[in-house]
Amino acid sequence: MTVSILYVDDEPDLREIATIALELDPEISVQTCGSGPEALEVLAQTTPDLILLDMMMPVMDGPMTFAEIRERFGKNTPVVFITARTSPEDVERLVSLGAHGVIPKPFDPMKLIKQVRFFVDHV
Repeated sequence: MTVSILYVDDEPDLREIATIALELDPEISVQTCGSGPEALEVLAQTTPDLILLDMMMPVMDGPMTFAEIRERFGKNTPVVFITARTSPEDVERLVSLGAHGVIPKPFDPMKLIKQVRFFVDHV
């Protein structure tokens, strides 16, 4: 069964690295967006199995995007933040918002598959 991932990050290089790494697993399909508003447009058309969401983005940051996703599309799709802001306070804040987890940046592309698989299998 193919697992669909939506990765939302304003950094094109990170989107490309994550896509290449994740799609080494033939059962993972990745779609990317460069902003919160773009992600909302995509989510109006499709429902991924997991959303990877950058915390720091211009226009609409990760927490704002997350709140809008929950308001418009409900709580069915797990959301995991990918961020350099991984202090205990930051992680606690994201989890209290309803996020299913946090993956620290910079991420190891080869570990990303295992991390994503963990969230898909356990959430």
